This record gives sequence, structure tokens and C-alpha cells, in this order.
Amino acid sequence: MMKIKPSAAIRQNYNEIAALCKSTGEPVFLTKNGEGDLVVMDIDTYVRREKMLRLREELLAVEEDRLAGRPGLTPEELNIYLEDIIEEADHGKETSA
Repeated sequence: MMKIKPSAAIRQNYNEIAALCKSTGEPVFLTKNGEGDLVVMDIDTYVRREKMLRLREELLAVEEDRLAGRPGLTPEELNIYLEDIIEEADHGKETSA
């Protein structure tokens, strides 16, 4: 569920907003004069999201190579590669707890 707060809340309730970000693992959207202004999230959530974006970019590049007929990874190599990425992402989750 999207959390929306007025931008003044960050000054007045920093600890509450930080706790909300950490407990939900979701960003909090801040408004100014009733319109979207900022998005705030805890650092662990940000790092996980960045890793997922990089993974998606890499998978898209692999798929583009496959569609273009360029040689790629064997299924075994792909499995090892994906397991390494999943382990890295899981490790990031463990350190955030």
C-alpha cells in the first residue's frame, strides 16, 4: 500500500518516517502543496531495488543477444550465473535485518 505524507512530515517526524520505511520495506511518497515532491526509502530497500534493476538490464541484454543469434551461455552456465545473483540479493536482505 502506498504511503503518502506531506513534505513537512519529514522535518517534524523524521524518526517515524524512517521507521515506516524500514518496517514496510516500501518507499514513502512526500507531497508539497498537495502534489508529489519526493520519494523516501531506507538504504537497504534502495540497494535491493538497484540490484534488481541491474539484474533486469542484464537479463534483457542476454535476451537481446539470444534473439539476435549471438552465442550465449549454456543452460548450466546460466543456472550458475543466476544462482550467484540470487545469493547476492539474498545476502543483501540478510544484512538489512
